Amino acid sequence: AFACGLAGALLVPVNTFATPAELDYILRHSDAELLLLQRTLASHAYLDDLLARHPELARGEPGRARCPDLPRLRALYTLGLDARLGAAGTWDELLASGKDVPEALVSAGADEVRPSDDALIIYTSGTTAHPKGILHLQRAPVVQSWRFAEYMDLVPGERVLTAQPFFWTAGIAMSLGATLAAGGCLVLQEIFEPGAVLDLVETEQITVLHAWPHQEKALAEHPSIQSRDLSRLAKLEPSSPLAALAGVTDDAWSMHASYGLSETFTLVSALPARTPAEQRLGNNGRPLPGMSIRIVDPETGAALPPEAEGEIAVKGASLMRGYYKVDPEMYLDADGFFRTQDGGWLDKDGLLHWTGRLSNLVKTGGANVSPLEVEGALTKYPGLRAGLAVGVPHPTLGEALVLCAVPTPGASLDPDAIRAFLRERLAVYKVPRCVLLFGEGELSFTGNQKIQTGPLREAALARLCEQKVEIDGAVYGDAVYGDGAG
Repeated sequence: AFACGLAGALLVPVNTFATPAELDYILRHSDAELLLLQRTLASHAYLDDLLARHPELARGEPGRARCPDLPRLRALYTLGLDARLGAAGTWDELLASGKDVPEALVSAGADEVRPSDDALIIYTSGTTAHPKGILHLQRAPVVQSWRFAEYMDLVPGERVLTAQPFFWTAGIAMSLGATLAAGGCLVLQEIFEPGAVLDLVETEQITVLHAWPHQEKALAEHPSIQSRDLSRLAKLEPSSPLAALAGVTDDAWSMHASYGLSETFTLVSALPARTPAEQRLGNNGRPLPGMSIRIVDPETGAALPPEAEGEIAVKGASLMRGYYKVDPEMYLDADGFFRTQDGGWLDKDGLLHWTGRLSNLVKTGGANVSPLEVEGALTKYPGLRAGLAVGVPHPTLGEALVLCAVPTPGASLDPDAIRAFLRERLAVYKVPRCVLLFGEGELSFTGNQKIQTGPLREAALARLCEQKVEIDGAVYGDAVYGDGAG
């Protein structure tokens, strides 16, 4: 990543959970010319699968890839490969290819890179079936890395362990960039494993831990947790299940008073983590320097006054160059503001208050999932009249993705079979945690006979509570979810 930045190249970090179809889409859509990959990770055999899908690469030569399905791809090099395999070269060959490049040439090239140059394309799920390519300038990850270091109060010598992936903006800015900007040490695992994480917390004397809520829950419930020394963990959200175990009892540090999105390379608004709790609670911070927030009418786009709730629109220094290969008028208004599809309002003190999604995008375990993508994968499932994905509140995931399935007359559906079908076609985090069966008579329809999503979400939550369904450790219908509100 840093080599691409110095060279002025365009970096496209790829989601390691992506399905083969998603990988091919990203490689083609991004016009990738050079592919750097790891041969295997967990159950994934990335190189073997790629060569099996594209025989032209299996028959090719390193540096001379010729594949009609990936027309721009010219070279690929693989970590963990001992000898050439088709068009795939080894990591040693990649390093050797630069040995005759003079240092003066490298420096001269780096001198031409500007903050306004294109730097990264981040692919993330949106409201369309395909992931969106978010094109960012060089300045975005740099500015946001320094911001996170400052706002999180990171200091030289900080020891940061992260489970955040580096293919999305939070991992790049909040974990990788901020730690290095502060002069800290970053500690990594290839695959998240709770016991090994706890080992690292102790042996590496970790002071900051970045993990998703469901991962923190797994750590707090690990059988060995009571014998672990977490005393060095000082910067923890007080709501974390690890807080009390680490001796954190006061609400003295938190980044919850913030708001951001992939299109702005994370933070748009925030309050420093050391801001007194009474000032942080109930808001999402102030617009950061160089960023502007406007609340607009979702229908007309007209700007709304303070205290009026509407759609959050943003622009500024870290806003994306744009969606790759999408005309700017498709996502920017006449004043250059990006319409976020998030609801909220600004109070008279300039603090932002986020109220939720206006679109049907589901954010689960830190990842965005498009219901359209899930539903599209089910179009040919036998016996299914309709399958609609909705998000219901969940204490650690934020939202749990639930599929509401309606069988065709006379057909019977197996929820486990539906999930198994989707696991073969979608990344694991896009597979619904639960499948609920509904009859047509239980649904609400619009005037043109479309199923209404709002009532369906309420019906799904009510069904989960009624049946006391457990999703990732949370039981619906107990004291937490008994009122149906989550």
